[in-house]
Amino acid sequence: MLRKTVRTYHHAYRGLSRETWLLSFIMLINRSGTMVVPFMTLYLTRPEMGYTVGEAGIVFGFFGAGAFSGAWLGGKMTDRIGFYPVQLITLTGGGILFFLLGQMKAYPLICLFTFLLSFVNEAFRPANSTAIAFYSREENRTRSYAVNRLAINIGWAVGSALGGYLAGINYELLFWVDGFTNLGAALLLWILLRPASFQPANQKQNAIVTKPAYRDKDYMFFVAATVLFATCFFQLFTNLPVFFRKDLQLTEPVIGIIMAANGILIALFEMVIVYKLEGKRKNQFYFSIGVVLTGISFLVLNFPDAGVITCLVMILVVTIGEILALPFMNSYWISRTQAGNRGQYAAIYTMAWSVAQTLGPVGGAQVAQHWGFTTLWWMVGGLCLLSALAFRKCA
Repeated sequence: MLRKTVRTYHHAYRGLSRETWLLSFIMLINRSGTMVVPFMTLYLTRPEMGYTVGEAGIVFGFFGAGAFSGAWLGGKMTDRIGFYPVQLITLTGGGILFFLLGQMKAYPLICLFTFLLSFVNEAFRPANSTAIAFYSREENRTRSYAVNRLAINIGWAVGSALGGYLAGINYELLFWVDGFTNLGAALLLWILLRPASFQPANQKQNAIVTKPAYRDKDYMFFVAATVLFATCFFQLFTNLPVFFRKDLQLTEPVIGIIMAANGILIALFEMVIVYKLEGKRKNQFYFSIGVVLTGISFLVLNFPDAGVITCLVMILVVTIGEILALPFMNSYWISRTQAGNRGQYAAIYTMAWSVAQTLGPVGGAQVAQHWGFTTLWWMVGGLCLLSALAFRKCA
């Protein structure tokens, strides 16, 4: 039994390119400092800062607006100058902006630098997605994205757990650690990964061979459904920690451990699950089920007498949903691309998540503040089921 399990894990990870592993390692270093985002709402609503949940939601609205704009520019620049320089510039710029944001105390400056930080950070994503597609083959592309997500989630687990500990000492430490890991990732990218040969596509010739992403009607329908789902999914990182603290009276270290469980479970099981499922059925089948499970996970929070066990069950279910949804959503959009328009597709997909980063935290915070978290979780569960139905219609 043990030998069979080891063999399964070996097969799940083999066959990926060296560059894919290097990109994932760089991502691991970067995401090990993921502390500011999961604790930003708690940081802003603590007595020393004195902002309300609604005001914190508006800050995340600026975060989403910056992410939307940055994703558009990142995709455009990726098609124009290549994915390597875009990644290098955005990682460096993001590190510096983390340092600056941690020093801002006035609300307008917090909003401004949150916007700038997310603008630069999100410009990284289309370039990174394009790089993974470039260094992978069609038969292992889902696993290539999955190993990148593996790095993200191990980093998320480390960052959440360590962030909960550091937040108990001084919240400003989170900004310093996040900044230095960004700069460390940029340094590793520069040292370990050589720039790929890149030539901008001839626009006239490219227009004949490829079509703009926004003219792909099936893809744009998928993007609309993604916005709906991601609006719900982002509650996991923004309003959920506030619910844990305010309604369930959990401490920051306990919240950090609960949030870290998501990354740990993904690190342990996602690659094997993707390896077993990849190519067996259409991508749409898997991510539709994943979205349904995500909705159910939020409904679990409305169980009576919710406590730590309920929170862990919720994290388990949402993690299974995430494993089924996100890797196969990546494979779906990348399967519709060509070399000349991959940056466009990556940008629009990233922008969909960025729109959700605006709508989700702001809308969720307002619902929680005026009608309570119970109403919010019912709404999130219903919207997830609606988006799952929409995903089933994707061609």
